[in-house]
Amino acid sequence: MRGFFFMTGRLLFLSLVLALFNVQAFAQNGMVIQYPPNANVAAIAEHAGGAVVDCMPEANQCLLSVPATAHLSDSEVNWKEWNQGTALPSSPHSGFLHVASTEAADWYKTQPPLVLINLGNAMTFSTGRGVVVADINSQVDYSHPALIGHLTSGNDFVVGRPSGVAALNDSSASYLDDSSASYLDLVSITYLNDSSASYLDDSSASYLDGRNPAYSHGTLTAGIIAAVAPDAMIMPLRAFDDNGSSNSFMIAKAIRYAVNHGAQVINMSFGSLTDCAVLRTAVRYALDRNVTLTASAGNNNSATPQYPAAYSGVITVAATNLLDVKASFSNYGTGIEVDAPGVNIISAVPGNLYGIVNGTSFSAPIIAGTAALLRAEGVTGVAARIAGGTINIDAKNLSFIGQLGSGRIDILKSVNPQ
Repeated sequence: MRGFFFMTGRLLFLSLVLALFNVQAFAQNGMVIQYPPNANVAAIAEHAGGAVVDCMPEANQCLLSVPATAHLSDSEVNWKEWNQGTALPSSPHSGFLHVASTEAADWYKTQPPLVLINLGNAMTFSTGRGVVVADINSQVDYSHPALIGHLTSGNDFVVGRPSGVAALNDSSASYLDDSSASYLDLVSITYLNDSSASYLDDSSASYLDGRNPAYSHGTLTAGIIAAVAPDAMIMPLRAFDDNGSSNSFMIAKAIRYAVNHGAQVINMSFGSLTDCAVLRTAVRYALDRNVTLTASAGNNNSATPQYPAAYSGVITVAATNLLDVKASFSNYGTGIEVDAPGVNIISAVPGNLYGIVNGTSFSAPIIAGTAALLRAEGVTGVAARIAGGTINIDAKNLSFIGQLGSGRIDILKSVNPQ
C-alpha cells in the first residue's frame, strides 16, 4: 500500500512539472520525408515510432506523425525535416467600405494604384481569357459580387486535415503578411469621395476589424486578381484555416494540386523565414511544368529573404506607394524581381463589402494578374516581359538602389512592349 501511494505521488509530481513547463510528454510531431522508390513507408514510420498521416505519391513524400525524439537514418529516407507551421498575428485593416447597390461590383478597378500602373489601357490588349490563376490562401467568399463569374473549381486542404499532429511554429515571419497603415493619401481620399463608397459606421467596422485577418485575406487577393485579369479564372485553394494557420506540407500539396489541375499561374501571398525541402521541391515541380509563380516579398522592412519568394524562378514582389517610393513595411534586397503598389489598396472583403489594405500580400496578386494577361497573349518568357515593362524608381529610392528589382510594374508596357 505504501508503494502504491509512493508511486501515485511520483506520478502526480511528474504531471505537475510537465504542466508547469507546458511539456507534452507524448506529443506527436509532423515529420516530412522523401522516401526512395519502392520503400515501405509504413515500416519507416513504425521504425520512427509513429504512423503515416498523408502522402504525395508523385513526389515520394509523406507526412508522418512521430514523437519529438524520433530518428531516421539517411539510409531509410532521401531527406527528412519537421513540418513547419505558423499562426497569423492580428493586423487590422485601414478601413471597410460599402458601396451603393447600383455601383458595379468591380468599381475599384479604377482606383489610383491601378491607374498608376496603366491597367485600364492594358485591357485593350489582353484580359487574361483562357488562363487559370491559382491563389493559395484562406477561405474565399464565393458569393461576393466582385468574384462572381471569376472563380473556377478549387480545393479545401483545411477541411479533413489530420488532427493531433503538431507543426513546428515559425514565429519569425507571418505566412499571411497583412500589414496595416495609419492614413489615407489625398489621392485615395478624393477617389473615394468621387465614388459611392462610404466607410462603415464605427460599430460595424470595429466588429470586422476584430476578426482574424485570415477572415478576409483570400477574398482580398482574389479580388485584386479579378480586377487585373478580369477574364482569367481564379482557382481558390484554401491552405490556411480561419486562424491564419498552415504548414509547409499543406502548402506544398496546394502547389502540386494547382499544377496538376491546370493552373498556369500561382499566386503565393505568404512567406516564412524557413527554407523547407517540401516547399522547395513543390516550387520546382511547378516551374518545371511551365507554371508562373508570384510571391510577396514580406512586410518586415528587411533584406532577409522569405520563402517561397526567395526560391529561384519565383517572381518576388515588393510594395510601393503612389509616389513610387518603397512602402515603409516592404522587404527589399537583391532577390526582389519587381515592385507593385501595395499601399491603400481597395479590394473585396467578405459580406459584399470592400476593404482598404496594405502589404506585399496585395502587390503579389497584381503581378499574378499581369502574368495571366501575358499568358493569354501566348508569351513564354513571362518574368522577362514583366521586368521589361517596369519603370525604374531608383531615383526615388536612393537608399534602396539595386534592391527593388527592375522597378515598378507598368502593365501596359508589359502587354504591349514598344
